[in-house]
Amino acid sequence: MKLVFASNNKNKLLEIRHQLPADIELLSLEDIGCLEDIAETADTIEGNALLKANYVTQNYGYDCFADDTGLEVDALNGAPGVYSARYAGEEKSAEANMDKLLTELNGNTNRKANFKTVIALNLNGEQHLFTGIVNGNITLSKAGTGGFGYDPVFMPLGLNVTFAQLSLNEKAQLSHRGRAVKQLIDLIKR
Repeated sequence: MKLVFASNNKNKLLEIRHQLPADIELLSLEDIGCLEDIAETADTIEGNALLKANYVTQNYGYDCFADDTGLEVDALNGAPGVYSARYAGEEKSAEANMDKLLTELNGNTNRKANFKTVIALNLNGEQHLFTGIVNGNITLSKAGTGGFGYDPVFMPLGLNVTFAQLSLNEKAQLSHRGRAVKQLIDLIKR
């Protein structure tokens, strides 16, 4: 089975390929010749996932799925949320985003946060949504070299390490994206 993932983000592609069964061939936007940067103009994480999946299905005719992820921080009233990738500006710098977040939380004892991923799947003319959420805390400083995005500053509940300090296998078992991808796989394998 071939399935398009509406992304060219190499880190996301690596994480998802790692989880998918061998009989599902994952194609990126680049693989199908989609070189456009699909605009994420919705005001919700769900909305952005739907925009990207629908764009590929409508313009390229493929069964596909897309995700959007946001980091929601309690002390910041859910920010950065849907704007997580461009929190510190349109250049989408993970380092700048983390620096801004740590600066804004400086001195704040409420470090509670969650990562939320929504996957929109267009398959055989039907649309499905899958949501994965992981609760945790924002650390005082960056730790770890794995992962991407906010992983070096997010410590999931029950662990004393950040996502960036976990192996790919460990992160797939615990992460918001891993949980959403598991639901997607469960539906496909029915």
